[in-house]
Amino acid sequence: MTHPISPLSPEHPPARGVAHYLALTERVVLILIAVVLSVLALLLLGAGVLALIDAALKGADAIRTQAIEILDTVLLVMMTMEIVYTVTLSLESHTLVAEPFLVIGAIAAIRRMLVITAESTRLETNPPLFQSTLIELALLGFIVLSMAGAIYILRRSQRAGKALEERLPE
Repeated sequence: MTHPISPLSPEHPPARGVAHYLALTERVVLILIAVVLSVLALLLLGAGVLALIDAALKGADAIRTQAIEILDTVLLVMMTMEIVYTVTLSLESHTLVAEPFLVIGAIAAIRRMLVITAESTRLETNPPLFQSTLIELALLGFIVLSMAGAIYILRRSQRAGKALEERLPE
């Protein structure tokens, strides 16, 4: 007489069922994160477009004064969409991919550098604050170069790994 496999039998360990539900929960949470970030990016982009139109209607002076905020908003949208892309990659591959995070970090540092640079003209009258701003810019530059170097090394190691796989017999 054959007995059906019970959920507690050695052929069907309970951890496998729990892992399935945890993986399913992870997928649902990642999908919700991607949806929320996408909606946020659309709202931010809409606000940026409205600010640009408003500044354009007011003239060149308004464009100059609003340019920093508009640029900041657009770069924030870029970062947000890069995070959505990273979440999507994670959903598709079931692995954490490092390169998109490095790109997000580089975009964030560049975004901050642009905002600091644009605002630094107002800081020239305060030498200590201006000096600390220059130090921050130097550190951000170092971060961008480090991220670019890490991306380069990561891509190079991936190419080397693929070349090695092609040479190995199966």
